[in-house]
Amino acid sequence: MSVQSTIERRRRSDGERSRRAILDAAARLATIEGIDGLSVGGLAKSIGMSKSGLYAHFGSKEELQLATIDTAEDVFNADVIEPAMQGDDGLPRVQALCERFLSHVERGVFPGGCFFNSVAAELDTQPGPVRDRIAAFLAEWMGLMAKSLATAQRQGDLDADADVEQIAFELNAMLAQANAVFLLYGNRKAFDLARGAIRDRLDRAA
Repeated sequence: MSVQSTIERRRRSDGERSRRAILDAAARLATIEGIDGLSVGGLAKSIGMSKSGLYAHFGSKEELQLATIDTAEDVFNADVIEPAMQGDDGLPRVQALCERFLSHVERGVFPGGCFFNSVAAELDTQPGPVRDRIAAFLAEWMGLMAKSLATAQRQGDLDADADVEQIAFELNAMLAQANAVFLLYGNRKAFDLARGAIRDRLDRAA
């Protein structure tokens, strides 16, 4: 292997690490200051990097925003969805998805709570590619919850007449409320209240 190819490979590796560090910082910042507030200049200032250094990675604000969403999705998948998928399908998976979400917020993985709830509230009336990416992710999350509930219904753990889309909607409303109350008041009791409400709703559907 030539010295030149070794140097080029090292540069690519350094560039990938730098890009990842930028996007990790951007995802955290977006939950506090909003994703629309992300700019190459503002992010450069917050992480102590030159604008030219960031421009080498992102050619536009929209490109930065979409890459930030991709990073947040990777984090959410690794921390919430993938662990929940390790267990049994059906009702145990529904319970695991809810618990992993609450734990994700409670542990402060992002300083502004759930990244997707935060950005959705900011962009819900602003059409465009960034809003579309958030909407697509949340639709997938809701679909995963409804699919797991439908499996629980087929397995006989939920009433055959139960409306799984309705239950999925209610469970997600409980998760979103716990996220909102915790952020607004700093009250960790919100998580226990949500857990109790989720258990009660699933018990009533059994």
